[in-house]
Amino acid sequence: MSRRRTAPPLRTIATAAVLAVLGALLTVLAPPASASASPSAPAQPAAATAVRGGEALYGASYACTLGFNAVSGGTSYGIIAGHCADVGSTWAVDGESGRVSVGVTSGASFPGNDYGVVRYTNTSLSYPGEVKGSGGAPVDITGAADPAPGMSLCHYGRVGGYRCGTVQAVNLTVNFSGGVVSGLFRSNICSEPGDTGGPAFSGGRAVGIIVGGSGDCTSGGVTYYQPIKEILAAYGLTLS
Repeated sequence: MSRRRTAPPLRTIATAAVLAVLGALLTVLAPPASASASPSAPAQPAAATAVRGGEALYGASYACTLGFNAVSGGTSYGIIAGHCADVGSTWAVDGESGRVSVGVTSGASFPGNDYGVVRYTNTSLSYPGEVKGSGGAPVDITGAADPAPGMSLCHYGRVGGYRCGTVQAVNLTVNFSGGVVSGLFRSNICSEPGDTGGPAFSGGRAVGIIVGGSGDCTSGGVTYYQPIKEILAAYGLTLS
């Protein structure tokens, strides 16, 4: 079954012990949610000089959230969701006079997994090992951690902003309309369409990236993530 790439969000089914309907978080370009929609709403776009996890990345027709920056062999990369990476070949960020090209997709894995990487080609920008935290303030990421039930977790999405909760379960399987993704973990944190790829972290440790969820931040919901260590190993990357 092919995966839909049109405006309505993808529908998914998660299987652990039970089945639940999920809403994948890849959407067409849309304005950020209002500040009232989140305890810590995303900062308004500004001219990019440093590209951090939590920033909006714009493809030709879709916008996703950047997860984490990483390096390999002196080249800088951005980690994003796979079902986002495989619908765009070039990516841009907000600049002073409009969108600024930032890089190209260099890898994508979906289904089976849900991760991809953007190879940064714009050397006029910097790609620090930081993600957006409360109010958009940078959080320095100094390492990676495996998810575990009960772990404190925060994530940042380009629409839903900064939100925190705890990990509920690990090693879950999700049946997307485009295929099955396994090895995911779930938190009790809500997320919104457009948050796909956003960084999930515990203190200064990267834990995963957002790939789907059920509900929203008005009615409440949960979020599913791809663990970061698997992504780093797959592409031979080290966090910036």
